[in-house]
Amino acid sequence: MDIFDLIKEVIKGIVRAVSAHLFQKTFFDKEKTTRRRSKQKGGFHK
Repeated sequence: MDIFDLIKEVIKGIVRAVSAHLFQKTFFDKEKTTRRRSKQKGGFHK
């Protein structure tokens, strides 16, 4: 039983790390695109 608990904890850690990495990647990509769009809009308004 202890081995299964250890495996579960390891899998949970891996899933959390992967999900956090994917979330951070998508968040930063969206942030970069919004920044670029805002800069382009500012340029067009000038």
